[in-house]
Amino acid sequence: MAQSTPAGDAARSPRTKDVSQTSGPDAWDANHDGIYTCDEWKSYLDRLFTLADHNRDGRLDSSEFKIVRQAGGTLADADFGYFDENQDGKITRSEFVNKPNEFILQNDKNGDCRVTPEEMKGADQKPSNGRGKKF
Repeated sequence: MAQSTPAGDAARSPRTKDVSQTSGPDAWDANHDGIYTCDEWKSYLDRLFTLADHNRDGRLDSSEFKIVRQAGGTLADADFGYFDENQDGKITRSEFVNKPNEFILQNDKNGDCRVTPEEMKGADQKPSNGRGKKF
């Protein structure tokens, strides 16, 4: 897995405004190849964090987190407490960017941190016994 950008480096970089309004995995499929990777997810979250961190202190408070929810459908219903692991009322870049993606966890059949179209097709198919797969 790729390392997240250190907070100091992000604070010096220009504001990122290229966060997609697309919902679902397509919002963070950076190269639009239909393969969804952990690196793409982390990059997407890193851009969202930079966009939302208005005071550039390297932490999101609940008012800044609202920007995350408004940025796109993927995190529209995100819970502040889910990302605030130590429950200190602030979300650090690490807490935010390093959160696993449920879509990848459920669909990455071979554990390579990439969800391919073939893996997604397999998730849609029912086993031969007629019962659907449960997650």
